[in-house]
Amino acid sequence: MSEVKIAAEQRTKFGKGAARAIRREDKVPAVLYGHGTEPRHLTLPGHEVLLALRTANVLIRLEGAVDELALPKGVQRDPIRGFIEHVDLLLVRRGEKVTVEVQVTPVGDIAPGGILDQQLITVSVETEATHIPTGIEVDIAGLEVGKQIAAGDLKLPSGTTLVTDPEALVLHVTAPAAEPVDEEAAESAAAEAEAAEAAEAESE
Repeated sequence: MSEVKIAAEQRTKFGKGAARAIRREDKVPAVLYGHGTEPRHLTLPGHEVLLALRTANVLIRLEGAVDELALPKGVQRDPIRGFIEHVDLLLVRRGEKVTVEVQVTPVGDIAPGGILDQQLITVSVETEATHIPTGIEVDIAGLEVGKQIAAGDLKLPSGTTLVTDPEALVLHVTAPAAEPVDEEAAESAAAEAEAAEAAEAESE
């Protein structure tokens, strides 16, 4: 998995005004918590945080005001412009087990005539904090209509265990929906056919 180094500054001013001032400097307010420690308020460089968070479950090595490993557990973004307003970071230790959401990616093509319906985009797993899988691939090559794959069918990396219900449906292959019948058009076509038959009988 990815590990990214980010410089951290101690944050001593709080409130909306202080947060806006931090963001104007292209920085992000953050809070580091976990392991029964007091929450630590930090300021992080905005661009580096934005790049790091493009990777799911990225492991962040904080340096400077603190020297710790952390996982992003909550990210607040501006609803209109999308920039990061605040980050919650969970303190982790090497060798420690954590529970995270990991993306499930289908690989291959299903059999012709079916439609792939993926019910779960991610599954919850427990894994070592510094060896979080970047994703879980599931082979769907040749799957036919009616076939399905549950969470318990997924092949997980060594050292990773499933937290999601093993019977939860991840994906299945369905048949294409039948074309809806236009009853009015069908009735109209039948009436026209009857009228044509009657006209033909009269002309004989």
